[in-house]
Amino acid sequence: MQPPASPDNVTSPALNLAGLLPRAVALAIDGAILLVMEWLLLLGSDAAVGGTLGVVLGGAYFWFFWTDRGGQTPGKMLMKIRVVKLDGGPLTSADSLMRYGGYLINTLPFLFGLGWLWAFIDPRRQGWHDKLARTCVVVVEPPLAEDG
Repeated sequence: MQPPASPDNVTSPALNLAGLLPRAVALAIDGAILLVMEWLLLLGSDAAVGGTLGVVLGGAYFWFFWTDRGGQTPGKMLMKIRVVKLDGGPLTSADSLMRYGGYLINTLPFLFGLGWLWAFIDPRRQGWHDKLARTCVVVVEPPLAEDG
C-alpha cells in the first residue's frame, strides 16, 4: 500500500530531471547576464540603492522567464532545461516569487550555500528554492519527428 499523495511526494513519472552541472552552468549564465544588466542600469548608485534594485531586478528577471517563457531563462534555454511544478505544470507568479525568495535564502552568507548544496543529496535534485516552490528542473525533450 502506497502512502497518499502529498505535495512533497508528488512527481510526474514522465519528468526527466536535469543534472546538477547543466543547472549550475545555466545559473552562472543568468548571473552573468544579470550582472551586466545591473552594472548598466545601476551605474553610479550607492551600495544600498544598488543592492535593493539588484534584488528587484533579479526578481523581475526570473519571474518573467519562469512564468512568461515556459520556465526557461536564457541560461536554461542554452542548457536545454526548464523549471516546472512537481506535476510537470508551468509556474505561476506566486511559484516564481517563492522560488526566487528561495534563491535569496540560499545565498545568505551564514547558511554557507547549504540551500544550493541540498540538491546533491536530494533524490529529485531539489535545492531549498525548489522545495519552497514545489518545483524541479527538467530536461527539455526535443519534439518528436513527424512521420511523413
